[in-house]
Amino acid sequence: ELDLREAAFGTTRELVVDTAILCEVCTGSGAAAGTHPDTCDVCHGRGEVSQVTRSFLGQVMTSRPCPQCGGFGSIIRNPCQECSGDGRVRTRRTIKVRIPAGVEDGTHIQLAGEGEIGPGGGPPGDLFLEIVERPHEIFERRGDDLHCTVQIPMTAAALGTILTLESLDGSEELDVRPGTQSGQTIPLYGKGIQRLNETGRGDLLIHVNVETPARLDQAQEELLRELARLRGEERPPGKFAPGQQGFFSRLRDAFNGR
Repeated sequence: ELDLREAAFGTTRELVVDTAILCEVCTGSGAAAGTHPDTCDVCHGRGEVSQVTRSFLGQVMTSRPCPQCGGFGSIIRNPCQECSGDGRVRTRRTIKVRIPAGVEDGTHIQLAGEGEIGPGGGPPGDLFLEIVERPHEIFERRGDDLHCTVQIPMTAAALGTILTLESLDGSEELDVRPGTQSGQTIPLYGKGIQRLNETGRGDLLIHVNVETPARLDQAQEELLRELARLRGEERPPGKFAPGQQGFFSRLRDAFNGR
């Protein structure tokens, strides 16, 4: 589990894993000290047995693992007491893992050779990590971009203001221009997530929500009425538009930069 900052910039974690390692007593052979595995007298060390059957196509030869040695080709008469003839023992070990910058929820990381030792001292497998990214209290991640919403009063939207935002890089000054509309997006370029295995970063996109006051005292109401009179908005006609845009209309607006 990683938080958003760790996923964005990468980190190093220590993982404790229960795994199988090479038995140090028999060095993987599975045989007790002073002894050695004997060659299987059924398959003669091949690990498989063949059988010939007759069919309408003629003679058919099939092979299967040797039932006596289980496919190993040898039999341990005197198994190692430490590993019971398996050639490996269970243990708990700690490994350091470097998490690259830009990983996201569901990313898989393969650590070659960090898995379990195979039976009989065989080569080790791999260790797979799955990244789980914890939700952030402010930012929502969409690919390499970050999104958040800021709510400002209508006076700040009309007059403009400077806001302070705690981004992943620290404090950022957000310049809200005079006349900012509700639904408008303010981008902070290069303040998003580091691109995985690439150069550059995504963007931080702030969506503005202008808050209209629900309750006004008498003085505030008089001031607003005076403002409406000065702007000629005492009885505005309003601008009507379709409630829902179709897909092609939204696509056209996107190309036109609307």
